[in-house]
Amino acid sequence: MNDKIIAVLKIVLSVMIVTGLFFPIVKWIANHVGALDYPNERKVHKKPMPLLGGLMMFFGFLFGYMFFAPQNTQMLAILIGGFIVILTGMIDDIKPLKAREKLIGQIIAALIVTFYGNILLNDITFFGFYFDFGMLAYPLTIIFIVALMNCINFIDGLDGLACGISTIFFATIGVIAFIMHNVGSLEITLTFIMLGACLGFLIFNFNPAKIFMGETGSMFLGFMIAVVCLMGFKAVTLTSLVVPMIILAIPILDTLFAIIRRIIHKKPIYLADKQHLHHQLLNKKFSQKTTVLIIYGVSILFSLASIFYVLKDRKAGIIIYVIITILIVWIVLTTDILTDKAKIHIKIPNVIKKQNSKKNDK
Repeated sequence: MNDKIIAVLKIVLSVMIVTGLFFPIVKWIANHVGALDYPNERKVHKKPMPLLGGLMMFFGFLFGYMFFAPQNTQMLAILIGGFIVILTGMIDDIKPLKAREKLIGQIIAALIVTFYGNILLNDITFFGFYFDFGMLAYPLTIIFIVALMNCINFIDGLDGLACGISTIFFATIGVIAFIMHNVGSLEITLTFIMLGACLGFLIFNFNPAKIFMGETGSMFLGFMIAVVCLMGFKAVTLTSLVVPMIILAIPILDTLFAIIRRIIHKKPIYLADKQHLHHQLLNKKFSQKTTVLIIYGVSILFSLASIFYVLKDRKAGIIIYVIITILIVWIVLTTDILTDKAKIHIKIPNVIKKQNSKKNDK
């Protein structure tokens, strides 16, 4: 076990250091090509910030691949798919793409992983029920990969938020790997490589951030998370696809709330707004740093729930689920994450006024 811990620390720390060393280079590239995020009414930063931070993580990932990962067809498919995601993100960070153009790049990357890498969501066991997807495995896998890329992209709204949640995800998968005595598999090696890349970037991205990951980073993180989920589930490292879904509950719920909110308000699903979870906490007068730390805390609760799920500790799991449920209900009831409550409150008095005026007329 000590040898395994030393091997893991070697991967995480070396990738972390290499990722951090690329900061000045990537920052210079971002400034040179004009990949800058300018402040607007939806954003909380006050000055133009360099994007392309995802390149730092990608370079760290490449270093980890060369020194620690096996060379096989699956790994080659992940490299090619990851490069396409990075290229799409870079183009978008320099000159914003239309939503459908970005989606094309995401689908191509997912197709390569699915068909060339043969990384598939073939079946699933969910609360005792078994589903074999058959030929539907191919489109479902592509949808899964694209959906996770966009989930991480949606949650990327504050310094260190998306990268911190991703760090928690990879760290949790690593803990589960130790519990399952499966540290040497490809998906777990990738997990520790990505953990190092996230930590190396988070040093420069946590509030006050010196660089943003941009579309380059959020899509790449989502892509790698999807790959680790699919490979871990297929290799029975994660025992059930429920495990990574619990860990990723925050970005998944935030995306789900955004979709419902935009449907209620009859707006396009892809249209950006300022009603995400982090915006709701900021509206409650929490600072940017405190907001991020609160979301980290909730994400860690979800991670603990997934670990107890693997350990089959029902009592501890139930306690955490109750706490999480109360938090989610509180957020829905006290914020505008689904509907604009201020407008609802304004309409009620207007109706009362009209009724009173009619009575007076009579």
